[in-house]
Amino acid sequence: MSSTIREADTGASKVTPLPARTAANTPVLPDHAIARNPGMRLDLGFMESVRSVNRSALERRVASLTKRRSIKADNQAAWLLRAVACMDLTTLNSNDTEERVRRLCAKAINPFRRDIVEGLGIAGETIRPAAVCVYHPFVATAVDAVRGTGIHVAAVSTAFPHGLAPLSTRLQEIEASVRDGADEIDVVIPRGLVFGAKWQELYNEIVSMREACGEAHLKVILGTGDLATLRNVMLASMVAMMAGADFIKTSTGKESVNATLPVGLAMVRAIRAYFEETGYLIGFKPAGGISTAKVSLDWLVLMKEELGRPWLEPDLFRFGASSLLTDIERQLEHHLTGHYSANHRHAMA
Repeated sequence: MSSTIREADTGASKVTPLPARTAANTPVLPDHAIARNPGMRLDLGFMESVRSVNRSALERRVASLTKRRSIKADNQAAWLLRAVACMDLTTLNSNDTEERVRRLCAKAINPFRRDIVEGLGIAGETIRPAAVCVYHPFVATAVDAVRGTGIHVAAVSTAFPHGLAPLSTRLQEIEASVRDGADEIDVVIPRGLVFGAKWQELYNEIVSMREACGEAHLKVILGTGDLATLRNVMLASMVAMMAGADFIKTSTGKESVNATLPVGLAMVRAIRAYFEETGYLIGFKPAGGISTAKVSLDWLVLMKEELGRPWLEPDLFRFGASSLLTDIERQLEHHLTGHYSANHRHAMA
């Protein structure tokens, strides 16, 4: 499982001109239009400069973030509402049906019970998950169900979750999902390309996927639970961004280990390094195992502390989640009443 950077870029790829170096904490105006990442030539020298990852230091940083931040009362309620706005409400089960997907979309459109909405005083606000995420066969159903609401439809493509189908088949699946109306495509990389340090091949595949997406945004799933080392995670993140990814995503949710805070910290620092080098803002999506409101707050704190306020917007941050919304709704009811309700009192996605 070598992660040695040993490939040379022998092609005649055009180098994308890079803006002047930008500080990671540069303020971004609230009404900014985020320039889409055009990608750049595979730069093995830049990858070499970021390949060293100190796991102990990352774990200490994560521990300090989660212990010294205590978000209570109204502030906690506000942060939980932000978590909902940054959510990709997801159903990726083998027994999914069109009716289940319509139910998911109905929950996305009306995520809270009316008494909670009125109690929080947000009746005039539109607080909804940013997207619903489904398998390709259900894209058209989801597009029809959320039409006119502003909720995006994300499709998991490219032989999810293993990514081992022929490249031509994976590209055809992307194109089919885009034709059906998906405006976000979550693709999965073949993890073997990382283990073999086949960076040029991985780069070329992601470039092809980005081209197949057209105007749809590309989220690249690394499958971090399978990558074994944080070094592999860092290098795969860099290759994905250089190839034009709009988001990098931790997991499919099907690995034995999914999103963890140390892995997330490594990925957001890769995002920061790419931003400082190119000036382009890349989104981040942790997914898999994020099922409680408390955990969602930890991730929001991580984003705020490491990347700053712009990365608390759905344009740059998403949770991949299915049961998280129910727990957030229970926490918001507790904030209002002082009591926890049973799950069955909240409509399930």
